[in-house]
Amino acid sequence: MEAALQKYLPERAVVPCLDLIKKFEVHLKIVNHRVTRHGDYRRLPGGMHQITVNASLNKYRFLITLIHEIAHLVAFEKFGRRIKPHGQEWKRTFQHLMIPFIRPEIFPSQLLPIIAHHFKNPKASSSTDARLSIALKTYDPEERNKSYVYEIPMGSTFRLYNGRLFRKGNKKVKRYECTELATGRLYLFQPNAEVELVHQASDLEPPF
Repeated sequence: MEAALQKYLPERAVVPCLDLIKKFEVHLKIVNHRVTRHGDYRRLPGGMHQITVNASLNKYRFLITLIHEIAHLVAFEKFGRRIKPHGQEWKRTFQHLMIPFIRPEIFPSQLLPIIAHHFKNPKASSSTDARLSIALKTYDPEERNKSYVYEIPMGSTFRLYNGRLFRKGNKKVKRYECTELATGRLYLFQPNAEVELVHQASDLEPPF
């Protein structure tokens, strides 16, 4: 297990993560990329605690995701199964488990203040914290066809993983209004939403 974790985690995080896996009797499965989630936790019918984490995550997001899911296990065992999955019990547990990892031996100095800020009030997913998500994505392997909504010019057309096409519109507070081409309906997109740029609008082109 230690050798496998070395491939997916920051070097100095391997042993403490392995200690948590052993302490809470986690059956860890590293799985193929899933678009809709980075990881999940399940208590199987036999009582085994199964956690899955995407193999495609960079090592810093993998670490945060692993501790996120262990926090679900610990919170449910300590406070009962009726608590909200991402309620205060889970948040306090996640903070407690994550604090020992928020140090320069594990995370790059550029990430530390962003991670520290996130864990003042951790969200249900690191992807919903746009600032943290964008910072973490700088450590992803480069993908030629991948862009993020905040990067592409106004009026550009982009495609989601499921094939739906949208045109980028105005920013509303923290999110972008985008029009689905097939239906004309407006949707709000987080700035860090991953998309495939289909057509880049030039400054001379009208946005609609």
